[in-house]
This record gives sequence, C-alpha cells and structure tokens, in this order.
Amino acid sequence: MRFPPFVRSPYAGFLLFSGMLAVLPLLLTNDYYLNVLIFIGIHAIIAIGLDLLLGYTGQISLGHAAFFGLGAYITGVLSAKASWPPIAGLVVALVGVGILAYVIGIPTLKLHGHYLAMATLGFGIIVQIFFKELDFLTGGPSGLVGIEDMVIFGYEFDSDLKYYYLVCVSLALTLLLSINVVQSRVGRALRAIHGSEVASSVLGVNVSRYKVGIFVLSAVYAAFAGWLYSHYMTFVSPSSFDFMFSIKLVTMVVIGSLGSIWGAIFGAALLTSLPEFLYVFEKYETTVFGLILITVMIFMPKGLLRGVEDAVLAGVRVVRGKGDDK
Repeated sequence: MRFPPFVRSPYAGFLLFSGMLAVLPLLLTNDYYLNVLIFIGIHAIIAIGLDLLLGYTGQISLGHAAFFGLGAYITGVLSAKASWPPIAGLVVALVGVGILAYVIGIPTLKLHGHYLAMATLGFGIIVQIFFKELDFLTGGPSGLVGIEDMVIFGYEFDSDLKYYYLVCVSLALTLLLSINVVQSRVGRALRAIHGSEVASSVLGVNVSRYKVGIFVLSAVYAAFAGWLYSHYMTFVSPSSFDFMFSIKLVTMVVIGSLGSIWGAIFGAALLTSLPEFLYVFEKYETTVFGLILITVMIFMPKGLLRGVEDAVLAGVRVVRGKGDDK
C-alpha cells in the first residue's frame, strides 16, 4: 500500500487525519456543511470495509447496502418498538449482521468474478424485499419512524456538532483498526489472495478463512455505519439501502483507489459531497457518476488518489532531472 509522499507511515497519516477532523468544524460557517460531513464519515466507514474486501482481497460485493440497512433497521426496530437504548441496539446489530455475513459468506465466497457479484447482488435485493414486505416490523415502503436520538451512557448527542464528533471518533477507530489489519500478517495474506488464490493456498494461506473473515469484518463495518445513520436520521426507509447505493459504494472505492484505505475515504468524501455541488443534475445523478467512473478508469486506472500521487511524483522527477542537467 502506498501513501502520499508527506506521510512517512500510516500511523503518522492517521494522526494528521484525526487532527484535521477535530479542527474542521471551526472552519465551517454553515451548519449544513456539518450535516454533509456526518454523511461523509458514515459512508467512509462502509467504504473502508468494502475496500478491505474488494481492494485488498479482490472479492467484489454488490450487496453491502443490505448490511448497512440491516444495521440501521435492527437498531431502529429495537429502539422504536421496544425502547432499547442505542448501545444495546449496536451490540445486537453487530452480532446479528456478523453471524449473517458468516453464514452467507461461506457458500458465496466460493464463487468468483461475475458469479460472486451476482450472488451478493441477489442477497441485497432479497434483504430490501424483506424491508418492504415486513411492514408490521419495518414500516414497509413508507419507512420506520420513532427511532430515538443517540444517547450513550446518559450523554445525548442532540446537535449536529456533537454527532459530528461521534462519527469522527467512530471513523478514527475504524481507520485505526483497518490500518492494523493491513499492516499485519493478515493484510499480507489478503494481498496474496488478491494476487493468486492458488499460489496463496500453496504457500499455506487458508484462503477460505481469510476471505470469509474479511467479508464478515466489512459487513460489521457497514452495520456499524447503519447504527450511526439510524439514530442520526431517527427514520429509515428501504429506498436508502437499494441496489444503486451498493453501486455507489463500489464506485467510491474504485474511484478513490483500490487497495488504499485513504483512497476509500477520499472516494466517500467525493461522491457524498458531489451531489451538493451538482444539484442541477439531480435527475441525472446516476449518469454523472457513471461518466466520472468511466473517465477515471480510462485516464487514472489506479484511482484518483494514486493518479494524483503518480502525477506529483512524475513532476518531481522532471524537476529533479532538469536540476541535474544544470
């Protein structure tokens, strides 16, 4: 994994990034931008998990919106129907989604390429059908209302600023855990699997265990993000977790840079904030995203972040070359 030139280690980058998140609200003059940043943080958590699966392990998933929705609905139903506190809802959501991802992952991850994509896509569609049809529990197509605000150990996150810092802490913890995974023996095994499953197996890597394990971890990340989303919106509906959102998540990872945690965050920030600047193209949002993806894949196949990094490094080499000539 490559990092920007000014970051000597991923942990130095983590500290720099955390400091930037802490001071960012001080630079904002409009609370609306704080709302956008909250959604960027929530989407970034999902994108990081998906990048571990897609970018590092090479396993595509078109059903991560379903895990996001399950996390949101589980805690939402427990809160609205049974008055459970958010922390209890979080525990049930993470455990429940983790078990489901494990059960789904064992047979699904034996597939490859388009077959794996279609299997995860089918899972996502089935989950959304359940969201719509179990109206006595989920509220059906109209959505689930009555979800309580976020309260943790008696502290209420009753403003966008407070919720922003909650999301920031959540994103920072997710990022730190992911960096540790990537830098560990597990990360090396994941990259080996991405390169060649057969060669990895010959070298003693338990391919099935690592693939299922990282699939479960990425699903748990999505459920965690769903928990944050549910108690921030205090309302969830099936339309927020449809197939197009899964495509958007994959696009975040691909545009940001596959196999780069920082790229996943960058992609999430770009695609979450872009509609706010292109609101005049609201009816053509999918088309605009498609054109952006095609353009990036043609001119920057490694993703925007690595494309910019390569361009900067190339410029530095040119400048140094001219200096040596003199």
